[in-house]
Amino acid sequence: MSTSAEVRLRDASVATLRAVPYDDPVARDLVARVQQEYVDRYGGPDGAAVEPGEFSPPAGLFLVAEVDGEPAGCGAWRRHTETSPTQPDASTVAEVKRVYVAPAFRRRGLAQVLVAALEDSARRSGYRAVVLNSGDRQPEALALYEALGYTPVPGYGLYAGEAGAVFLGRRIDEDIDEEEERPWAS
Repeated sequence: MSTSAEVRLRDASVATLRAVPYDDPVARDLVARVQQEYVDRYGGPDGAAVEPGEFSPPAGLFLVAEVDGEPAGCGAWRRHTETSPTQPDASTVAEVKRVYVAPAFRRRGLAQVLVAALEDSARRSGYRAVVLNSGDRQPEALALYEALGYTPVPGYGLYAGEAGAVFLGRRIDEDIDEEEERPWAS
């Protein structure tokens, strides 16, 4: 199985998606950039606990996107571990984390490509739904997720009940297309 794929973006540039360990140098750089984005928007980094091994196949995935050899974005998923009255079986839910596109590469469709790749990988790993946590100071992200069919879900984790925290999710088992094989899928 291949761990990379090329995808044409809206502006006709080509993004290469590559599965890497969470502690890969390119991944660490992109995670540092997304954390700085949180500092700029919220006054501090994301404090939710993250263990690098959580993003290793088959229990998770960390993708980096490069355009013309330059790191342009990233995204990840891991097994969601919390249950709720509306989601009693957490073993079928993946959590999307660290979706980020560097400012120079925004508005090209890269975020949509990353989210689709993450959902596809999670689905192929047996997950039926995805959830994520964002915030009200990220209107671009919220608009993206709404356009992709995400709807509100119960809060979870460190930010459950926090003012401005937004929790979204969507079923992914209804999107199965057996004819299309994605090379980054775990």
